Amino acid sequence: MLKVIFSSEDILRTRVASAADPVWELVLSLHLLQGRRHDPLLTEWRRTVARTLRMESENAAERFRLLLALNPPRGYFPDFLTPYASKEGFEAGLEAVRGMPVGLLRRDLTRLAGENALPGSAAALARGEPEVLHHLTDSMARYHSLAVTPFWSRIQAAVEADRARRARAMLDGGAEGLLASFRPSMRWADGVLEVLDYPDSRDLHLDGRGLLLVPSFFCARTPVALLDPALPPVLVYPVDRLGGLEAKPGSGTGRGQDGGRDAVAALLGRTRAAVLEAADDGCTTSELARRLRISAAAASQHTTVLRNAGLLVSHRDRNRVLHTLTPLGRAVLDA
Repeated sequence: MLKVIFSSEDILRTRVASAADPVWELVLSLHLLQGRRHDPLLTEWRRTVARTLRMESENAAERFRLLLALNPPRGYFPDFLTPYASKEGFEAGLEAVRGMPVGLLRRDLTRLAGENALPGSAAALARGEPEVLHHLTDSMARYHSLAVTPFWSRIQAAVEADRARRARAMLDGGAEGLLASFRPSMRWADGVLEVLDYPDSRDLHLDGRGLLLVPSFFCARTPVALLDPALPPVLVYPVDRLGGLEAKPGSGTGRGQDGGRDAVAALLGRTRAAVLEAADDGCTTSELARRLRISAAAASQHTTVLRNAGLLVSHRDRNRVLHTLTPLGRAVLDA
């Protein structure tokens, strides 16, 4: 179990990342790609990415050898691969990896080598040789373009749906309400956030730094924290994948918003189209009823139809149900 120890100051400084973190998504997707755990929501993604990597070039295996070795499907992976700077964007994250201090590289790679066989280039990486660091970040960028970028709109839609849930929890219960909203995978009580299924037992004292909570599409069931307690505290947690990555990634048709909303109303009926639009930022059943001036029973019936069609996802929290759009629902609304 991981125990994250908060002071009152830490609670005030805790926040949720503003978007999906592209470097964390890259790294965690590598773990899922190489793992044996079957996830039906990612089956098509794994098949597509594996086929794309095989077709990449004759030298694809060599290009990605070091990157794959640094990201085993289970157990420890280096902290330096997911620098705090990645919250500012993908390029900022890669630049931080290229500028990583040699001492941190050597420390992380020594620990990784104790559990896994590493290619010869890992020794040069541990010495901080610029050529190897650039090779690593180039392979990260190439893998990201093949395995993450084509699906980014769906990844971000799932993260935005989760952020709507956390925002509602924050509005209703303050920072402690936010921290309590992560049950059942995490438990909040008496200033301690417990990650219940964590692979080892340790305490993380925030010491006034606060905590950055990072919602992640590719995070598998158990939240992830950096091993080094001296690094800025980050806790990456899984979001509802909202149907996964089965559908072909793509963008909208580019039609005007007003025309698109009229078309949605013609397809779904004006009340259900209004329900879909109200759920864009997250909305409870009672709020839908109040906004649309319909009964709670009617609001529940409309959300059930839209949920069964894959356009909404609903999360129950005690006696309330919060409805948010799935990627398909957002695509329909923006069509």
